[in-house]
Amino acid sequence: MAMATSTQLSSSLFHSQITKKPFLLPATISVHGFSTRRLKSLSLSHRSSVSALSASSAVDVTEPVKKPVRTLPFRVGHGFDLHRLEPGYPLIIGGIDIPHDRGCEAHSDGDVLLHCVVDAILGALGLPDIGQIFPDSDPKWKGAASSVFIKEAVRLMDEAGYEIGNLDATLILQRPKISPHKETIRSNLSKLLGADPSVVNLKAKTHEKVDSLGENRSIAAHTVILLMKK
Repeated sequence: MAMATSTQLSSSLFHSQITKKPFLLPATISVHGFSTRRLKSLSLSHRSSVSALSASSAVDVTEPVKKPVRTLPFRVGHGFDLHRLEPGYPLIIGGIDIPHDRGCEAHSDGDVLLHCVVDAILGALGLPDIGQIFPDSDPKWKGAASSVFIKEAVRLMDEAGYEIGNLDATLILQRPKISPHKETIRSNLSKLLGADPSVVNLKAKTHEKVDSLGENRSIAAHTVILLMKK
């Protein structure tokens, strides 16, 4: 059986140090003419030290720096609301009392347009919806004017450093006809938002006598809003 000399052993060890490759001892070595078989323990010891070094390097990793939240130059929000129409309630749309034989059954005044505008603003800001901020389980909102909700939404928008770029709202109801009241509603909505009327648009659609909306049993509204950084 061939035995490695001490000179060969030193050379192999030096080569291992330079190349960073694991140093494996031969099965039998010869030191000053004497053979020894302790290489298994030496080889294992060397491997253990290499493994420990690798583990140490793996642990010593710099934590990634968290990036600050980026301020967006604009934000887009969408709001939707729907209420049942029942006899004995006032029909309030955009803060305006509209003559009709039915009105919105709701915890507050049931203003479907203002409710969906509030949700659009809150959505654009990434905040909870109107039901979470003004829960219908809270008695203080019973019969409350929805203008209170709009003012709070506008305050949160101002606090975040945004203003209205433009707003587009659509009312969906079979009756009554909204066209005679449209400009009054739009003007009041602009005033509540503190926005120029030129950036506030209002449309009204029937539901072609389909389902509860078309049967004059409910009213709905959609709103899309663009908020711009001040």
